[in-house]
Amino acid sequence: MVIAMRDFRFSSNIFGVTSADAFADRCRQIERLGYNTVFAPDHLGAPAPFPLLIAAADATERLRVGTLVVNVCFWNPALLAREAATTDILTNGRLELGLGAGHMKWEFDQAGIAWEPFSARADRLAATIRELERSFGKDLQELPGGRSPRPVQRRGFNRSGPPLIVGGTGNRILEIAAEHADVVAIAGAYQVKGKPPGTLRLATAAETDDRVRFVRARAGERSSEIEWHVLIQMVVQTDNRLATAKELSGELGTDFTVDAALETPFLLFGTVEEMAEQLVRNRTRYGFSYITVHEPYLEAFAPVIEYLRAESR
Repeated sequence: MVIAMRDFRFSSNIFGVTSADAFADRCRQIERLGYNTVFAPDHLGAPAPFPLLIAAADATERLRVGTLVVNVCFWNPALLAREAATTDILTNGRLELGLGAGHMKWEFDQAGIAWEPFSARADRLAATIRELERSFGKDLQELPGGRSPRPVQRRGFNRSGPPLIVGGTGNRILEIAAEHADVVAIAGAYQVKGKPPGTLRLATAAETDDRVRFVRARAGERSSEIEWHVLIQMVVQTDNRLATAKELSGELGTDFTVDAALETPFLLFGTVEEMAEQLVRNRTRYGFSYITVHEPYLEAFAPVIEYLRAESR
């Protein structure tokens, strides 16, 4: 199968808010640095995602906004549809809706929400997507209190509503992504077997190859239309990749070798040129063209964005 190479898109997630003005300034900085999208997570301890995204869009001119990702187990599907549609309207159609099944048990415990087996959480994700597609796809619904909001955007594989992002590592979640998602995010973290839920390890390059092949096989004819997303866990600018790989492999545990640290697509380190070359290789190998970095690394990653854009001119 020949996979067309998409242009890169760049994004950062954002974790905290201290004041409205500081948040607006941060979003404008992200836009100036060349990022395409800012993402909000849906974790306890982080700000509520949808108000954050409306504020981010209001503070900027072109920045797209999204969730990476909404924990569907925290939401009633009808209320989530209302929230997403309202956000899409108030951001003038700049929303990208990322959905996931949740993986941090402590958050469920803290929120007083039952922690269900993985299969049940995956089923809930699939059911939520179907409900969103149904809700977004119909005309404005007359309700006793008025009319339900309808998203501005009407495009993508889900035909209506904002672009849908789904990601994970397990077969069931990736099957759902292959069937429904406009953007498939191959997660870089695996639950460590035998450890408490939320004890994670970094994925290797070989595991990532396998997961991408799996989704492409399940997606069939529409595989070439999928946009592939990767969340970079760490960005380190260095003149000595090997020394940094040795240091990082030690931090990641004895099972993660130096070669694995050099090859995994979820770590990015080297000179600006070396990091850019790594992203180009990963786009060729996996299809990854939608690149997200954690907020602490957004300044360190900005020169890579500038380099890649200059090379593409």
